[in-house]
Amino acid sequence: MKRLVGIAALALIVVPLRAEAAPNKLQAGLDEVVRTAGVGAQVEVHDRGKVWRGRSGVAEVGTTRPVPLDGHFRIGSITKTFLATVALQLVAEKRLRLDDPVSKWFPEIDGVTMRQLMNHTSGLYDVLYTLPRPPEPEFYANRWRTWTADELIQRALVNPPTGKPGEKYKYSNTGYLMLGQIIEKVGGRSYTRQIERRIIEPLGLDQTSLPGTKPSIPEPHAHGYVPKPDRTLLDYTEMNPSVFGAAGEMISTTHDLDRFMTALLGGRLLPPYLLKQMKTPGTKDGHYGLGLAWIDTTCGIRAYGNDGDALAYQAWSFTTTDLRRRVSLVLTPNFATDSDDVVDPYLNKAFCS
Repeated sequence: MKRLVGIAALALIVVPLRAEAAPNKLQAGLDEVVRTAGVGAQVEVHDRGKVWRGRSGVAEVGTTRPVPLDGHFRIGSITKTFLATVALQLVAEKRLRLDDPVSKWFPEIDGVTMRQLMNHTSGLYDVLYTLPRPPEPEFYANRWRTWTADELIQRALVNPPTGKPGEKYKYSNTGYLMLGQIIEKVGGRSYTRQIERRIIEPLGLDQTSLPGTKPSIPEPHAHGYVPKPDRTLLDYTEMNPSVFGAAGEMISTTHDLDRFMTALLGGRLLPPYLLKQMKTPGTKDGHYGLGLAWIDTTCGIRAYGNDGDALAYQAWSFTTTDLRRRVSLVLTPNFATDSDDVVDPYLNKAFCS
């Protein structure tokens, strides 16, 4: 593993983009994202050494308070990229192998490898579909409930597989709940501590945390919402994040996500052969490798990263391989429409402008 060099120097000085076409288009696009799909949004865009930070909407319904540019938020499945990085560091240390059978740690799982667990070709039923979702009435009763990884995994495993291992891509949070437990057994520490020791602390990600069962989000932050049965919005900023666990519990900022993705894609966290594995799709023409996804823009630019849905917060963080163009964005959705329908064009605009 390469020594961490130069990370602290990243983004210490924010040089605004020239007050011309690019920022104006990006601000107008962000306003459209919020008008269509959100309560508020914040974004950090890096373009060849220059940085633009934007925001739109409000931090809290019923107020005019602006979304904080340095706000904390739940990053959802971007947590998987952190977790997969730790797993691949253990591979580099020869404590794990990508072809290890998952049955070494979960005897009831037959024919699934670590690689398939990480690239969502395991065929394991996604625990998400066993849980009530808003606006189902049962959902709200679980707001403060503490879930264990074992409990969530077993909820999933009582359901039949969605396919044979390696047969097709089918997203499964269950696999990453298992990965968290495997990392703990192999690494000898909780996955939380290993992410902290291997990534958060070396990179100086001071605004990134794993809350466990702690319901609050550090200040400053925008409020997040979920729909009530009557389709009005319920403030869901505080909730017990154990339901996400290793598959999505983390909290961060756009600045810290940008720093993490820059270090990862810049080769500072993994040796080249494992970073290449991380970028390799699990299926032909797929867009998801080992905890890392990618988008292809209309202007021919490919950007790597991930997105995450944590109920009241939706996040995206992507960077080009040369690290010259990078976008990290968070939206507090209003559930009026599918946010991907407006965020995907915005990301395209941010990378191609």
